[in-house]
Amino acid sequence: MEFPAIRAIVVTPVKDAIENTLETIRAVHASKTTVKHIVYNDFSLAETKEVLEQQKRSFGYRLIHLEDLTSHPSPNYRRVLQDAQQQALKESLPLIIVESDVIVKPDTFERLLEFYKQHTNAGLIGAVTVDEKGTVNFPYLRFKDQSIESGSIETKKSLSFCCTLISLEFLQQYDFVHLNESKDWFDTFISYQATDMGFKNYLLYDVPVWHRPHGSRPWKQLKYTNPLKYYLLKFLKRRDKI
Repeated sequence: MEFPAIRAIVVTPVKDAIENTLETIRAVHASKTTVKHIVYNDFSLAETKEVLEQQKRSFGYRLIHLEDLTSHPSPNYRRVLQDAQQQALKESLPLIIVESDVIVKPDTFERLLEFYKQHTNAGLIGAVTVDEKGTVNFPYLRFKDQSIESGSIETKKSLSFCCTLISLEFLQQYDFVHLNESKDWFDTFISYQATDMGFKNYLLYDVPVWHRPHGSRPWKQLKYTNPLKYYLLKFLKRRDKI
């Protein structure tokens, strides 16, 4: 029996919020495209770890507990990206990040990969994020007035890692070992690094994914409900370093 060839490495960093996380995992598992899914557990509670261990056989993902790789406290996005890059390079495949507050559609990966096939100069290709009603939401609100008929948008602005393909060609040219270890998040830096190196970044406005912002880190909701408190906590607790 021949099995379908794996077409991409898909990674999902997880920090608790297990119900949302399982919805994300189910959606990846239901994809029409054969992918290798790796879930990175970033120092979640013991209950979350137990559920992830129980479900990995059902959904076929590889589970990596970051506590086995580093003693650095969460968030460990830098470590996730470094390990994921090595996985992608080893398999000579593009890398797709799907965060644990995002629900992809069965054809999301197929459409990202088809666009990638047609645009060999791509660095990053992002799927636009929408709410449950299909309205563009954070972090792509600046594109909310864009017509869906335009399909893809080349942009020099940063893309989010909510659901984003990073091309194999870019992964081969930029080593994530150089990412600044004092930072927490790297989507902005990597977006600009790609364009600085001559790649083009695209947002696919006609490939929407459902995004429930900051499902795994609820304190970040303060950015919208109480921005003063958000920035005070960000400063005092040295959180959310971009």
